[in-house]
Amino acid sequence: MNSVVKSKRWKIRPESSTWGDWGENDQLGRLNLIDQKKVLQGIAEVKVGKTFCLSLPLDYPGGQVINKVRFPPMLKPVIRNDAPYFNYLWNQVDEKHVDIGSDDVVLLHTQYSTQWDSLAHRGKLFDVMGDGSPQPVYYNGFRVDEDVIMDSETHETKAKALGIEHMAEHGVQGRGVLVDLFSEFGEFPRKEVGYDDLMRIMEKDGVEIEKGDILCLWTGLDQMIMRMKGNPDDSITKACAVLDGFDPKLLNWIIDSEVAAIASDNLAVEAVGKKVTPESNGTNLPIHELCLFRLGVHLGELWHLAELATWLKQNNRSRFLLTAPPLRLTGAVGSPLTPIATV
Repeated sequence: MNSVVKSKRWKIRPESSTWGDWGENDQLGRLNLIDQKKVLQGIAEVKVGKTFCLSLPLDYPGGQVINKVRFPPMLKPVIRNDAPYFNYLWNQVDEKHVDIGSDDVVLLHTQYSTQWDSLAHRGKLFDVMGDGSPQPVYYNGFRVDEDVIMDSETHETKAKALGIEHMAEHGVQGRGVLVDLFSEFGEFPRKEVGYDDLMRIMEKDGVEIEKGDILCLWTGLDQMIMRMKGNPDDSITKACAVLDGFDPKLLNWIIDSEVAAIASDNLAVEAVGKKVTPESNGTNLPIHELCLFRLGVHLGELWHLAELATWLKQNNRSRFLLTAPPLRLTGAVGSPLTPIATV
């Protein structure tokens, strides 16, 4: 890691942050740790050439039980010659020579289903200039309304800095490491997994995490989502393990482990809906605050890890090649993706 570089955007950086470690204008955070060596380490985990799709169908979970403000994708036709270009008949010479064309448009909530959070997904009020006046900023001091903007009239949005396209341009391919929480805790009751729980499971299963790895947590929620076939009930909001973001030892481990990114099959990696406490650094999502705001660790949510987890367990493995780029969607603060694991 490079020595800290000061920035015109900040004089003081948050505690335990990586701001400036990769330069004044860094927009990748710990993805910088996924270098050519890490890619080769991932490739070295390919033993049999078998692949696993780690994405849910993008219209799953279904409905809005999990999140009230995100909607399933909606497909509509492109309009051509003032008509819907779908099952469209054209170039008609006679009844025996007709081409048919279809072309569609999608209204897509980028974080409805399998997704990456960009570093512009969560920010914080922080006294970056040390003058006693906290400012709304994101990772590396990028500013609300300057670097991450929304037009007040049209509501068009753009992350001029920290957009998801930077993640895509870098390429997200390296060594994934899976921790199986489902086999330990099952579906009910929901378990908030702290540092001691996580270390015990990793030691029991022989799982080792190294600098630059992408940590994947399987809780079993993906199995419930698939089983409910796009019509989930409220039980899904109370099921399966989540990380305990209010455990300071767990937060310190995330800092010390130097993981490049974290992904899970649940809604937010950590428990949601908890009350803010002084110990939580003023946030109800401490892992989001630590990872997205301070460390530059992208978070993946609602991944489909069950089949991979089962295969890894059967073959006494935990590591694999992970290929997981988001859409190269300029200015977006999140993105759907179709991750692929190769073993």
